Amino acid sequence: MKNLIIGLALTTCAVLPGMAQSGAGAQPQAKVANGTLAGTAEASGVRSFKGIPFAAPPVGDLRWKEPQPAANWQGVRQATAFGPRAMQRPIFGDMGFRSDGVSEDCLYLNVWTPAKSAKEKLPVLVYYYGGGFMAGDGSEPRYDGESMAKQGIVAVTVNYRLNVFGFMAHPELTAESSHKASGNYGLLDQYAALKWVRDNVAAFGGDPKRITIAGESAGSVSVSALMASPLSKDMLAGAIGESGSLLGTLSPVSLADGEKQGVAFAEQMGAKSLAELRAIPAEKILAATAQPNTPRFSVVVDGYFFPKSPLAIFESGQQAHVPLLVGWNSEEMSYRAMLGKEAPTVDNYTSAVKRMYPEQADAILKQYAVQSDSDVETVATSLAGDRFIGFSTWKWSDLQSQTGGKPVYRYMYTRARPAMTEKMGDATPGLAGGVVKSNDPNAIKMPAAKGAVHSAEIEYAMGNLATNSVYAWTPDDYNVSKTMQRYFADFIKTGNPNSKGLPNWPAVVPGKPASVMYIDVNTRAETEKNRDRYLLLDRFMLKQ
Repeated sequence: MKNLIIGLALTTCAVLPGMAQSGAGAQPQAKVANGTLAGTAEASGVRSFKGIPFAAPPVGDLRWKEPQPAANWQGVRQATAFGPRAMQRPIFGDMGFRSDGVSEDCLYLNVWTPAKSAKEKLPVLVYYYGGGFMAGDGSEPRYDGESMAKQGIVAVTVNYRLNVFGFMAHPELTAESSHKASGNYGLLDQYAALKWVRDNVAAFGGDPKRITIAGESAGSVSVSALMASPLSKDMLAGAIGESGSLLGTLSPVSLADGEKQGVAFAEQMGAKSLAELRAIPAEKILAATAQPNTPRFSVVVDGYFFPKSPLAIFESGQQAHVPLLVGWNSEEMSYRAMLGKEAPTVDNYTSAVKRMYPEQADAILKQYAVQSDSDVETVATSLAGDRFIGFSTWKWSDLQSQTGGKPVYRYMYTRARPAMTEKMGDATPGLAGGVVKSNDPNAIKMPAAKGAVHSAEIEYAMGNLATNSVYAWTPDDYNVSKTMQRYFADFIKTGNPNSKGLPNWPAVVPGKPASVMYIDVNTRAETEKNRDRYLLLDRFMLKQ
């Protein structure tokens, strides 16, 4: 069951404006616009409030509609357990959930605060999960906000609709919308959550004027979207992007193209109208997304959330003018994404580049050059990672430094995870199960990755290594995490990642080679090495 109103709890703790706690072992409370919440006093001193509804359940006639305000409640609502996660299939093996099942009724957020009263005006972090807009949840341990709260920050994780439920456009949806727009419901959920935080975070001791948004992968893409949208851009004090943006290979499609995807899906489902489509059980719709002929539902330039393409918005300087901390990882994609099962040889690499870039192969081979077979894995890994997500993240940082009016801090994360620990005979290792701690007598070591793979930095940045028992973390890993989390926390507090005791992180200077902070055991700033690669890729990317 979801968090339900359990009646008045005045015998448990006193209800005061904002946050309150009364008596030994009593629950902390927070009074928000919709009613009073009762949370959990963690052993660390942090107070957590989980499963808070920030919008009405998007079910029935509200399926594929802009999120509507949450209903008020009477008495004290228990906020001690995560709400349900958005409709999704088990796509990624590294996701572990603490949520209350899967449901269309998924628009909940979670708050961790170190504040003892509502008067402290602490900086706020709102974090959006990754998962390709197809999976993920605010309950995942790697995003847990307690560690960030211990740094003096009110930390929030947010759920949003995914896949067909979050991103299907359709002509009938466009026609019924007061904005004449459809699609982007997941982004509108994120915006609704941001509004809720702005309007209610003071009850948790947060400052609504000091909200930094952050995310990884699809969450990072979301941060770039929220910076670009006129709906949300003025609500931000800062932004953090970890691997991904809308300014490149992950760019949105036109509303017309998005509507074609929706029409094709309705035909696939045998629905002759929007009413019929809304009447189909959510589980059946979700199951259909696993079919190979199902279209991939894209972010769209809908004329409402995006009045024009995000690229055009950033080029013209109409995005949020806030400090940006942004970067990506050294092994975002394997060289196998280019070579498949072929051996990593110069000939095979050259052939792969010619297939992928039939008209620009010579230019690509010049910038991503290999001299011998021993170079191929490294260079092909770089090209595959840039094609996937590195270029779009670079483009974001580059444009923001030129038109955003505030400092940009760029990083390259290079710390490879340590060896895995897997219990012999158990299932595939992953956060969802089959994993034991490294001191288990039945554990065996798994090979370590060569580089920092996609998503590897999350637990480090959020201070959550201890929540992930998949890997045999070393003292070096905890030191890297301490450094990275401090950079993030300082940036959230001041808009600048620098503070005493950390290696100096210079901001990007427009028109000059950028300084890049390489985050690893030997964290240091270096001048960017591969700008010419990104300038070349920029010439090949379709303008939106």
